[in-house]
Amino acid sequence: MANVLYINSSVRSSGSLSRQLSAEFIAKWRAANPGDTIVERDLAAQPVPHLSEDMMGAFFTAPEQRNAAQAAVVKTSDALVAELFAADVIVIGAPMYNFSISSTLKAWIDHIARAGLTFKYTENGPLGLVQGKKVYVFTASGGVYSDGPGSGFDFLSTYLRAALGFLGMSDIRFIQAEGVAGGEQAVADTVAKGRQTIEALLAA
Repeated sequence: MANVLYINSSVRSSGSLSRQLSAEFIAKWRAANPGDTIVERDLAAQPVPHLSEDMMGAFFTAPEQRNAAQAAVVKTSDALVAELFAADVIVIGAPMYNFSISSTLKAWIDHIARAGLTFKYTENGPLGLVQGKKVYVFTASGGVYSDGPGSGFDFLSTYLRAALGFLGMSDIRFIQAEGVAGGEQAVADTVAKGRQTIEALLAA
C-alpha cells in the first residue's frame, strides 16, 4: 500500500483542466489501488500563508529555542513537510499563470523547502532529503510551451523540476494540457491526449 499526496493549485473550482485530468488520474489510481491512502490538499480553497519575515525567522531558529509565536508560525510548515515525507506518490495540479506556477503553489514550496529538514548543505554542495518519491504534475496552459517558439516562456515545468529536484525528487512526469486557448477542438484534443498518457502511466 502507498500514500498519495494530491495537491491542487488552480484558482478555478470548475472548468480547470489541471483539476479535471489530475482528478481522473486519482480516480483511476484509487480504483487500481483501493488500499492506498490519498491525502488531498487544495491550495486555492485552503491556501497556506505566504512567506513572511516572522516565518523565515522561525525556520532558522532551532526548535528548542523558538518562542511561542515562532512555534505557532512554523506549525503549518511542519505539517506540510510531514505530509511530504509520508507520501510515496505526489500528484500536483499546476496550471500555468503568466508563464509560471500559482502564488499558492509557490507558497507551498516555500513551506516545504526547509534547510536541515528537506535539504542540507554538505561539503559537496546541497543534498535533497526528500527521496524515493514519484511525482506527477498536471499542467494546463492557453498556449503551447513544451516545444516551439513558446518553450522559452515555460517557467512552470522548469521551475518545478528544479525546485522539487533540489529537494531530492527526481522522478517527475509532466502531463501537459496545452493550447487550450485554441478553441473547443483544441481542448478536446489535449484532454484526449492527457487521458492516453494517464492510461499509459497507470499501465506501466
